Amino acid sequence: MGLSATEKRRLAADRQWANGARGEELLAESLASRCPNLILLHDRRMQTGRGNIDHIAIAATGVYVIDAKRYRGRIQVTKPLFGAPKLRIAGRDRTKLVEGLSRQVAVVQDAIRPVAPDVPVHGCLCFVRPAGPLAEIGLPLLRTLTIKGHRLYYPRRLARRLNRPGPLTQERAIAVRAELARRLPAA
Repeated sequence: MGLSATEKRRLAADRQWANGARGEELLAESLASRCPNLILLHDRRMQTGRGNIDHIAIAATGVYVIDAKRYRGRIQVTKPLFGAPKLRIAGRDRTKLVEGLSRQVAVVQDAIRPVAPDVPVHGCLCFVRPAGPLAEIGLPLLRTLTIKGHRLYYPRRLARRLNRPGPLTQERAIAVRAELARRLPAA
């Protein structure tokens, strides 16, 4: 006897969740090895709603809200003559990913406001190589795409960005981390 449609959907959702979770782990490992001085928080619960924040990096250039993604196919930002830009992955509209990232950035901005209102908070989607021997990510190699103020990175390019020098001292970064850990508990 075969699986019901509900069971098939549940299995597909479980596989998708496991794939995404593995992408988050791979990105965490990559950042830890490429950015040894970076302060990182992983898998933080948002105060409102059901969502979580995959990674928060406190770097010398500010705080980065990083949403790890693991998709196959070409990634592009289309800018129609009229209307808002769209994020397309493998031909499908995935703009809702950017909207979710914007909500996460707003939550982090609110969380650090008491201790560091002047520290910039950046949002980015980081695309980790999907599973499979020949799987490719379709981001351009020579330029960084942006949509609604958020950048789209590969892990290596994100690490370069996070390692840049900036005005945020280690002491202030530790204070920002403490406030974020207090206000956004582990999921």
